[in-house]
Amino acid sequence: MSSPVPLWQAPTAAVLSGEGPRQLPGPWRLMLLGDGSPTRHLRLLTGHPVAVDLIAMEAEDDNHPGAPAEVAELKGPLLRRQVWLTCGGLPLAWAESWWNRDEAELHLQDRNQPIWKSLTQGRSELFREVDGLALVEADWLDTTFEHRGPFWSRHYRFFRQGTALTVIREVFSPQLETWLGSTLRQEVQMPS
Repeated sequence: MSSPVPLWQAPTAAVLSGEGPRQLPGPWRLMLLGDGSPTRHLRLLTGHPVAVDLIAMEAEDDNHPGAPAEVAELKGPLLRRQVWLTCGGLPLAWAESWWNRDEAELHLQDRNQPIWKSLTQGRSELFREVDGLALVEADWLDTTFEHRGPFWSRHYRFFRQGTALTVIREVFSPQLETWLGSTLRQEVQMPS
């Protein structure tokens, strides 16, 4: 599956400072710009465990089409992993992540387990930095989420001991408005 196409992206400085678009309501700011675990948030919001449905985990070519710029910081060879995150059978997010092949083999032994759970076994120290916020679209997202885009997306890196371990992009279903309220995604000022 190819990466979704960004229609709008927040300036990096605004994302790093936690500002984001002014129209973004508080609950969505926490979900998109906060440094907490989205899989834990999904579980807490819905009351259902998060199921990780692995779509693909395969070698990534050297030019990383559609990937966030931060992927270039990872040491190759790289793998790209894609998953659906569902709660109670409802797809609430799609995610893709880029990994050094050796790090993926070390940390993702159970490929159907959320990344956060895999990385924090043994209570290892991690640092998450949200690097990007965007509105994206893809026909296959429209079909699976049963909503028309655009969809809120974010990407971030996990660091361990100052080194980037992975880059993760998540795209969230508008179905989350059931718990978080309206996202105003149609109202964000897109460049003309």
